[in-house]
Amino acid sequence: MSRGFIKEGDQEEIPRVPMRAYLPEGVPNYVTKEGLDALKEELKSLEAERVKAGDNYIMSNFIEAKMKLLISRINSAVEIDLSKADKEKVSFGAWVRYDGRVVRIVGVDEADVNKGLISFISPLAKSLTGKRAGDVIELKSSERITVEAVSFEPMPLTQMVHDKPSSKSLRAERSNPLTKTKITSGRPPIPITESSEQMDYPTLDIPKKDIDPPAEVASSSFEPEVNPVEFLPIVNERGNIVGRAMYLELHKGNKMLHPVVHLHVMNGKGEAPRLYWWHVAFGETPEKTLKRKMAEVFGLSGVNPKLKRQYIREAKTERELVYVFTVVSEEDLPIPPDGKEYVGLFAKD
Repeated sequence: MSRGFIKEGDQEEIPRVPMRAYLPEGVPNYVTKEGLDALKEELKSLEAERVKAGDNYIMSNFIEAKMKLLISRINSAVEIDLSKADKEKVSFGAWVRYDGRVVRIVGVDEADVNKGLISFISPLAKSLTGKRAGDVIELKSSERITVEAVSFEPMPLTQMVHDKPSSKSLRAERSNPLTKTKITSGRPPIPITESSEQMDYPTLDIPKKDIDPPAEVASSSFEPEVNPVEFLPIVNERGNIVGRAMYLELHKGNKMLHPVVHLHVMNGKGEAPRLYWWHVAFGETPEKTLKRKMAEVFGLSGVNPKLKRQYIREAKTERELVYVFTVVSEEDLPIPPDGKEYVGLFAKD
């Protein structure tokens, strides 16, 4: 019998529990008040998920393992009293404006470079710590930055977009007038501002057919979607978004970790499951992308796929954080490719 039809609970594999953000051994787990509150809210959310999991022991064990790591972080948290900080110097919890950008130095679990929140153990935070307004810092990258302001009162943070297509992708324009898609060159991270759309970026012309899938959904065969100019999330091993890059950049061997969903669709006839996959869209959870694709491609809505496991798949040209889901359906769904290369994508599912 196919493994996909083993009775739930018999030999199912518990999904790998993602580790918390890296914190060097012996380094105190400093947090801001907001960071500690967020950890506690995360714990409440996990507790609700555990109740929702009911007697599904796979998900219950998975959630409890995540809770164990989270509780350890909460118990070790050292909340910093910002009222006692030297208001003239950069230190933990400070908002810092440099070269027109604003970042805040926070704990490792709070860090989100896309939102301007940087970990206190990051190279930039270490370089800024102890500095005053007017100080000039030379980074290891030979870049020089100037501290413009230090504050312990909230300042609007600069969202940082990390998209660095290689110079090879900035080819001469193709002679196709149907569409133009702007991409950024290999510049430093660009602050998102109201005027960002007016910035003079290089452009890359992509034929319309390469961007928009056909309006009609094929009923007989399934073709994986390929959109070379779509921005996809870059994640760490916990699945947290740390940046973004174009599809074409994530499949050139640079091994930037990005999430995908694998779907095993089973029926009640004991047949081998049909296998499908999609990239997780930027700004969506794996489950949200999967449900959206099931509705768009298969016309299935109101279906709740089950998470089977997650793992990292590494190939010659890419590195993916794979979320494997299963669902039971008797619908006449598109037939996926049966070639060795396609089937090989699911080898470790």
